[in-house]
Amino acid sequence: MSAVSNKQRVIDAWQVFATRDADRVRDVFAPDAEWLAPADNATSRAIDGTHHLIGRDRIVRFLTEEFSTVFVDNVSIESGGFYADGDTVVVEMRLQATLAHGGHYDNEYCFIFELESGLIKRIREYMDTQRGAAWFRSPATADRLGRPEATATYR
Repeated sequence: MSAVSNKQRVIDAWQVFATRDADRVRDVFAPDAEWLAPADNATSRAIDGTHHLIGRDRIVRFLTEEFSTVFVDNVSIESGGFYADGDTVVVEMRLQATLAHGGHYDNEYCFIFELESGLIKRIREYMDTQRGAAWFRSPATADRLGRPEATATYR
């Protein structure tokens, strides 16, 4: 597949993820797909401690069931850019949401998608783990600290 068609597949996949429809989400992943995030990141700790999701069904469960138990309301995803080279697509994005404890979350991400035969084979996820963890502290702790953006330079 061309870089242009792979880029469009990933753009379309993000729209499918937002539906939380397990069948539709399942259709964009290869059966042996993997999703790798930094070890011990705050989202993985909030779910089950797993930062390396293996297999389409495990990834579907994360996107359609578990994600909404962590990011419970006001989920906003801003795309910063989609860049493709062959079967690799790089995505920049910003996620904002209300967390289960009622506090705010705001972090930027870089995802590297690897496609095979038009399906997502692997996603490598990168984010500021320290900033992410700061948002997961209780809202009172985040307020006492002056919010994470006051303690870190983030552009």
